[in-house]
Amino acid sequence: MKTQPQEYGPFISTRRPLSRRHFLRGTGIALALPFLDTMAPTFARAAQAGSPLAPDAKPRRMFAINNNLGLLPRNFFPEGNDKDYKPSPYLELLQEHRKDFTVFSGVSYPNVDGGHPADVCFITAAPHPGSGSFRNTISLDQYVAERIGILTRFPSLTLSVNTRSRSLSCTGTGVAIPPEDKAAEVFKQLFLQGTQAEVDAQILKLDTGRSILDTVATQAKNLQRGLGAQDRDRLDQYFTSVRDLESRLQASQGWERKPKPKVDAQPPVDPASPAAYMEKVKVMYDLAKLAFQTDSTRAVTLMLDSVSTPVVEGINDTSITETYHNLSHHGKADDKLTQLKALDVGHMKLLAKLFGDMKTVTEGEDTLLDRTMILYGSNFGDANQHTCFNQPIVFAGGGFKHGQHLGFEREHNRNYPLTNLLLSMLHRMGIDEAKFSSSTGTMRGLEMT
Repeated sequence: MKTQPQEYGPFISTRRPLSRRHFLRGTGIALALPFLDTMAPTFARAAQAGSPLAPDAKPRRMFAINNNLGLLPRNFFPEGNDKDYKPSPYLELLQEHRKDFTVFSGVSYPNVDGGHPADVCFITAAPHPGSGSFRNTISLDQYVAERIGILTRFPSLTLSVNTRSRSLSCTGTGVAIPPEDKAAEVFKQLFLQGTQAEVDAQILKLDTGRSILDTVATQAKNLQRGLGAQDRDRLDQYFTSVRDLESRLQASQGWERKPKPKVDAQPPVDPASPAAYMEKVKVMYDLAKLAFQTDSTRAVTLMLDSVSTPVVEGINDTSITETYHNLSHHGKADDKLTQLKALDVGHMKLLAKLFGDMKTVTEGEDTLLDRTMILYGSNFGDANQHTCFNQPIVFAGGGFKHGQHLGFEREHNRNYPLTNLLLSMLHRMGIDEAKFSSSTGTMRGLEMT
């Protein structure tokens, strides 16, 4: 899989990479911009009533979290359906917030297989990630960022625990966005104001970028003469894209001139050891909450790379003696199951705390959780078997009618498409698309308030 060079700073999404870069280089233009595909202007569209761009629109947000080793199925899935379900041992730890979340069973992404490689498809649903010819597709957060990212200082945040290479976020061509694994660095960029010299330097960079766009547009127009109708149409699309990117740069310059939000919280301290796994997760949850609370972004992803996690430390009452990955492949050994259950319980407790913390913050008549969709789950239905069907999914907040278990067929190849939930999330964000990835409609049984 292709990756971009590591650069500190929340990712600002762009469109699809230019398919005819060599053509532009051949004209002497040094800058190959990622625009020649058909598309509509993203941020220049009018803010109509009901649109997330409307001045009086409620902020809607999304937070996608993937634990790439999953949860023990027998301890996660509940008994019974709808609102009368009996919670499982893991869901018992969330029952204080029962009315704030929906639990799913019998859902998965069609044709997303391959075991471990499927973690990068958690919010793309790109098929067959284990194949040699696999190419990922745009992730849900970047789809959102492209359409409403201008509303916040950072269109999206791509975060991780115990990895600097695997993330949930992908550009329009499926290029992986390197995640930020240091909460302190992200906190600095979110809330610590630079000196005037640093602000001026950043604005100069943005101005320089705009002048490059002007140069590219002028030279590209000269190429229209003598071209066929198809090439002229492609160049027209290119000009539209150039104007789109320029508007984003102008918006970025506006954010550089605005003071960053002030928060009472102290900068987070990142645990030095990857063995302090649960503390790392907590730090990232706290950071995401602050980012949403200050409306610094409306789309956050978090990859919890349990695969790369060593023997976890700091688990009360249970001695962890093996790596997370080895425990997930327990082979039904009692000792491994006991240790794995302790790790799963740790996750559920942290998730319950995240729900509770989000509910303590109010925005108008709503809580922060009311306006933030939290999608928690895994690419694995059962890590011990390397299966990617019947995925464990908890979906909280966001202005939906919760307090239920939506159970579908749990047998392989009979699952309900989880991509329908992603489409429902887009609609809740105010983005009225007919389809996302392999969706067949919005999520059955899930209604907005």
